[in-house]
Amino acid sequence: MKPHNLSILLVSGLALTAAAACGSGDGGSGGDKAAAPGAGAKVTITVGCQPPKTNPVQRDEWNEDVAAFQKLHPDITIDSKDGFPCHDVKTYDAKLAGGQMENVFYGYVGDVQTAIKAGQAADITDYVKDVATFADLDPSVMAAFTVNGRIYGLPRTTYKVGLVYNRKLFTQAGLDPDNPPKTWAELREAAKKISGLGPGYIGYGEYSAGNTGGWHFTQEIYGRGGSIVSDDGKKATFNSAEGKAVLQNLKDMRWTDNSMGTKQLYQWDDLMRLMGAGKMGMILGAPDVITELHDNRHAKYEDFGLGAFPEATATLGGGDGYLFNVKDTPEQIRAGIAWLSYYNLTPGQGQFNYERQKAKGRAVGLPDNNPWGGSASGQKLVQLRTQFSTLPAQNYKAYEDGSAALPLKLEPPNTQQLYQILDTPMSAVLTRQDADVDSLLADAEKKVDDLLARSG
Repeated sequence: MKPHNLSILLVSGLALTAAAACGSGDGGSGGDKAAAPGAGAKVTITVGCQPPKTNPVQRDEWNEDVAAFQKLHPDITIDSKDGFPCHDVKTYDAKLAGGQMENVFYGYVGDVQTAIKAGQAADITDYVKDVATFADLDPSVMAAFTVNGRIYGLPRTTYKVGLVYNRKLFTQAGLDPDNPPKTWAELREAAKKISGLGPGYIGYGEYSAGNTGGWHFTQEIYGRGGSIVSDDGKKATFNSAEGKAVLQNLKDMRWTDNSMGTKQLYQWDDLMRLMGAGKMGMILGAPDVITELHDNRHAKYEDFGLGAFPEATATLGGGDGYLFNVKDTPEQIRAGIAWLSYYNLTPGQGQFNYERQKAKGRAVGLPDNNPWGGSASGQKLVQLRTQFSTLPAQNYKAYEDGSAALPLKLEPPNTQQLYQILDTPMSAVLTRQDADVDSLLADAEKKVDDLLARSG
């Protein structure tokens, strides 16, 4: 999970795209009608995270989909709720504790387990069979919504980390923009060449402040096959060969290669500003980074590419989904399952209706949400996204090829406090040439062990 302020940005920036199924009935999946609560069983459900009025295009698409869904299911009424942002840190926990959530309520993946363990989410294990694409969902995505083998929610969006890079700088540095680095050694060489373009050019950028350093340390150690805490959540495990490799690699790039620039202690906005200005060659990031660069930094889509996370065996997972209020009746759960199947979990329909997005002039083509991975449904999603793409889809092929089967790993417990501790070794190796990797990890390990012991 990105630090809280970044989570809100991510949630507000994620595409809540939708589409109206045709009245002919051929626009839906086989799961839509199967999930109906039963003939004549009138039921109303409140559903959270309707796009706000400040985003009229997405709100209109949502409303059109609600109307189309209710035409298919005349016994179900959707009462949309547009509390925005969908996750408001000032009210979310209080609403959860007070049992005030919608019948079908929104949750970021970092908060889903909290809701489940607090007893505020209904067990929907016996109902998910009505989602036609459920069997194709990536098990690592569903892990966020599962406790002790029981299912409590379904995904809306998901992302995997990749390598965001500037294709123009690659070309200027004599690198192949269609063949981004696949290993850390290749990345180091590419970063040196980009930095060699002249003063002000930075080959590779990394976060190291405001909890973002700990966030990216977690991403990178997961990629190398390591972990942050033990499976039981009681001990730190990052003082390992993988953890040392993360820090030593960054230290070498900063001080031996001189490919990371002289200024450090970057946070989210800093790297976005530098990437948007065309001065930084590469960063680790999800596809939504390119949306940010285009929408808010005035950069061109065609100037950026996506590669796979170098040498990754897993990636820190992010995204969001929906849970069901523990007070819901079986009829409300079935109705909610039907809606989520219709809107969130059918390639070519609802949020994945790329044909309608293209017709409305929306940007289509970024591989920013595929909860099915490389399964049949995931392959169908990619085919549709490519078919209706308005963006240079070939620029993201390396990411698609390298990330489809990459498993997601959930964030560690005590996320923000832990990330704050891990900022220190990340910032140290990037600001002090004499930083000792072993000592930094040992000190952070002790602090995290104390944190875990206090939190029980």
